[in-house]
Amino acid sequence: MPFIRTQDGTDIFYNDWGSGRPVVLIHGWPLQSDMWEYQSVFLASQGLRVIAYDRRGFGRSSQPWTGYDYDTLAGDLKTLLDTLDLRDVTLVGFSMGGGEVARYIGRYGDDRVIAAALVSSVTPYLARADDNPEGVEKTTFEKMIDGIGKDRPNFLATFGKQFFGASLLNFTVSSEILQWASTMALQASPQATMACVHAFAETDFRADLLRFRIPTLVIHGDSDVTVPVAQSGRLTAALVPNAELKEYEGAPHALMFTEKDRLNRDLLAFINAHRAAAAPDIRRRA
Repeated sequence: MPFIRTQDGTDIFYNDWGSGRPVVLIHGWPLQSDMWEYQSVFLASQGLRVIAYDRRGFGRSSQPWTGYDYDTLAGDLKTLLDTLDLRDVTLVGFSMGGGEVARYIGRYGDDRVIAAALVSSVTPYLARADDNPEGVEKTTFEKMIDGIGKDRPNFLATFGKQFFGASLLNFTVSSEILQWASTMALQASPQATMACVHAFAETDFRADLLRFRIPTLVIHGDSDVTVPVAQSGRLTAALVPNAELKEYEGAPHALMFTEKDRLNRDLLAFINAHRAAAAPDIRRRA
């Protein structure tokens, strides 16, 4: 299996499919890169090189005790781009992964990046604070961490139904998809699962978003109860210069499953609309 090694010795697993202009997919909490299955296959079949990696602590990557702050996570993304020498990249971040995109551009700029898509993203700042009065109450995240600590499998199963907008009267996905998502989530270390709640809840990305100078697409479901659009997608689109906002009516958080065909079309159209003037990175080096 392919891995890159970060500066602190963490091994990051990644898949590298197809050839053409590179697209890097950054998964959400508490899943791993396999959550991008429908997007990875589709985009690779459309003549793109698709790289999807497991965040440290999740999936097949190493499970260190520390390093779950966004500065470190953005550094891991930088190591991936540098190691594979990716240029003219489109970054696509889902939920927590949107934070990695924002912090990467905030810290490292956009020399390697040509465009960014933020899907159901946690940006710009989730937790309520004196300077963020419209944010989510911190007790919400404290209850999440408490639930994970008491019974992680039960918490993840319950959270998964909200994640997909599933209920007795609303069958957005099959029971098998719910089970698959739960299996992916349980592959993560408990430390990473809890530490990342602090990270995506408490990190302020507002200054990072103001540094965006690349085409940016913001996609969010207007029925997302996991990361409500009023506290995230709309505010993100307002902060990023010239961002395009697409709200999916009636859609929950997990758009890569519940709205996969529409999401695939929108991502492909966005990627194709923002081609680099220079020759693309066609194939990874041997």
